[in-house]
Amino acid sequence: MNCIEINQLTKYYSKVKGIEDVSFQVREGEIFGFIGPNGAGKSTTIRTLLGLIFPTSGSATIFGKDCITQGHEIRKDIGYLPSEVFYYEKMKVIDLLKYAGSFYKKDCSKRIYELSEIMELNLNRRIEDLSYGNKKKVGIVQGLLHEPKLIVLDEPTSGLDPLMQQRFFELIKSENKKGASVFFSSHILSEVQHLCNRVAIIKGGHVIQVEDVKTLREDTYKKITLIGESIDLKTFEIEGVTELNKSDHQLDFFYKGDVNLLVNKIQSLELKDILVENPSLEEIFMHYYK
Repeated sequence: MNCIEINQLTKYYSKVKGIEDVSFQVREGEIFGFIGPNGAGKSTTIRTLLGLIFPTSGSATIFGKDCITQGHEIRKDIGYLPSEVFYYEKMKVIDLLKYAGSFYKKDCSKRIYELSEIMELNLNRRIEDLSYGNKKKVGIVQGLLHEPKLIVLDEPTSGLDPLMQQRFFELIKSENKKGASVFFSSHILSEVQHLCNRVAIIKGGHVIQVEDVKTLREDTYKKITLIGESIDLKTFEIEGVTELNKSDHQLDFFYKGDVNLLVNKIQSLELKDILVENPSLEEIFMHYYK
């Protein structure tokens, strides 16, 4: 069953394109990555999905309910952390979190203290006295304090130090094991590779690929490195070879296609070494963007 379904979702700001014909599904119980550089359309997709802005056309549902007409019914089950967080500066952290918890028909007090301890958040400080990273911690606690069924994260780790990032990842994994679905938007590819089951790549407002992270790395391109005295660059100017680069006695390229064809090309060479490896998610991502 899908917890999110997006179908040809389009958003224009006057005549400026935000996103166009975006379609994908997020399965219930999975951690789904949404990757692209700044300006690719990630936040526009999320804000439209959450009913914070209205689409120009297309549709989106969460838990089978329309995100625009039934948004008030589904928001109680969603935890959202925006890329930028803004609060009442004069409030203490504990007062703000209790205020946020009051919108739900449950006592969130115990949960607030548990999450604050995990994220090492001082509840007695005023918002105006917090660093950007600590304000992000407030956003994390606020987004999770009601134990939502769906967690939507937009660039969640910006401002967090490496230790807190790791603690945050463990927290999200824990919530996922308890049954929460996670929609994780980021331009930091190592985060997505570390955390997500599947990933959608967005470019210029269009989703250009939706794939399992493992499949994306293992079943697409191979990264080939050949080391030898006289390797002719033209030998590998064949279909399926991209990013062909030669330096000194080394030739590097990506290959997708019939492996036997590649072996036939290689076996005629006298090599000192050969390396065949799966490219990192970042290398695959950059390939799509090129």
